[in-house]
Amino acid sequence: MCIQNGRWTAIAVIAWLVGVGVTAAAAEDAVKDRANQAEVKRQRKEAAHRQRRIIMNNDGNDARTPPDEPRTYENFLSKRTAALAGTQVDAVFYCSGVFNLYHHHSKESEARKHGDQKVVDWAWELGEKGPDSLTTIVDFGHKNKMEVFWSMRMNDTHDSGDAALLCQWKQDHPEYLMGKKGDKFVAGGRRWSAVNYEVPEVREKVFRLFHDVATRYDVDGLELDFFRHSIFFKPQMFGEPVTQQQRDLMTELLRQIRTMADETAAKRGRPMLIAVRVPDSVEYCSAIGLDLVRWMKEDLIDLMSVSCYFQLNAWKTSVDLGHAYGVPVYPCLSEARFKDVESDRVRQTLECYRGRALDAWNAGADGIYLFNFFNPRSALWRELGDREALRTMDQIYPAGTTSVNAVNAWLANGRQWLNQPVPLPEKPVKLAPGKATTIEIPVAAAVSSKSGLSVQVKVRVLADDQTKAGAMVARLNDQQLAIGVDSGKWIEFTAEPAMVKQGVNRLELAMPAEGNQIDVTDAILEIRWGAGVPPAK
Repeated sequence: MCIQNGRWTAIAVIAWLVGVGVTAAAAEDAVKDRANQAEVKRQRKEAAHRQRRIIMNNDGNDARTPPDEPRTYENFLSKRTAALAGTQVDAVFYCSGVFNLYHHHSKESEARKHGDQKVVDWAWELGEKGPDSLTTIVDFGHKNKMEVFWSMRMNDTHDSGDAALLCQWKQDHPEYLMGKKGDKFVAGGRRWSAVNYEVPEVREKVFRLFHDVATRYDVDGLELDFFRHSIFFKPQMFGEPVTQQQRDLMTELLRQIRTMADETAAKRGRPMLIAVRVPDSVEYCSAIGLDLVRWMKEDLIDLMSVSCYFQLNAWKTSVDLGHAYGVPVYPCLSEARFKDVESDRVRQTLECYRGRALDAWNAGADGIYLFNFFNPRSALWRELGDREALRTMDQIYPAGTTSVNAVNAWLANGRQWLNQPVPLPEKPVKLAPGKATTIEIPVAAAVSSKSGLSVQVKVRVLADDQTKAGAMVARLNDQQLAIGVDSGKWIEFTAEPAMVKQGVNRLELAMPAEGNQIDVTDAILEIRWGAGVPPAK
């Protein structure tokens, strides 16, 4: 036999096929097909690992404007997209609607001609004039050297509370849904309108939606967004375990989409990537029906973004998992969604996003994924993709960045897989007289005056009694801080830069033996860098 480097040559393969009864023409076609598949995979792997400093997820509400604004392509792009040109955004993941109700052209899905709660949303009108919304974003992205993926929310259930978003297909087939309006569930956020992926017609519908976009639009890839919303099989709704058989059904759907994407790539001569957005825990994913490790072992996905409104593990857990299978990983940063207004506000600051992004970069992330952040003129798009520059930018580090309230809302007892402290706003610390308590604040930056820049460090504590500011004693990593002052909403302490360390910082708080107990609801560490000012001696 003709073998080179342990592999059969094309001649040897054709000879063998002919020898077992396959015609010469068929044998030659089989060899060509095999070579083509190998080339498609090679190109796909190369494309999967290209640079994506920032991925911007756009939920498709670009045209939700006041009624008197012009309904033009220029205005559409100005809302969320045009200003991204020349920034660190290397990819836009564009979601053009809710389940089966989209404002891109399609004979497979239904036309979305309104926004949430019947608000004005004229994106569909673009397709009446010329290129539709998805084509417009794709064209803009490619012109400005940005990838564009079509993002489908695998079980968007906004229609549970907004009848205007309930597509006709769901209305015609209530048997495909988890329940009906008014039903009570143990978990799943009361999202009765979620589709049940155990139903063959649902999986077939989802496949057709992806096939429709992949074969008609010049997108660089498809995103399967399993975070919006994270319910796929009925047992989850009733607090019962999802079965392996149900997980296998979802895996088979992934296989079909993978095969279709690769076939499409072969026909058009360039890769069609598959991205997924999932909770950042293999165990949590498994409990909701997603066999994440198996997907990677079978090479069903190319990119993985993790987390959103809650984070279960340190970023390194997901990064190490993805990289073990050659899958790039993009931590997802989104709004905190804390009920406390002040705690939520501070986490939406650019300084806090910088700290969170630097934490992700330090964990080995391949880039930053941003969700529900739509101001295209924010400095954030020009900063978060540069790890080195972030190190000497102002940063804020809180005691917990995102809410974990939704963990159990989507999955009964989901908090069993929470491997991080509950954020301070959701688990206030009771500071009893004469006793001390310790709060952990993770910091991603190494604070040093060797950079030639001055640096100031503040520790701020949010408590229910600001008048006790002068009485509160604070220590940072076992070093005494200056007396606290009431700075308005926060009790403020000044710290020396040398006290801060990269990693977990321990803030110890105590009150005198005399007095009443106070509740500490939040704590942050704030780093402010000077611009070229010599460090203090």
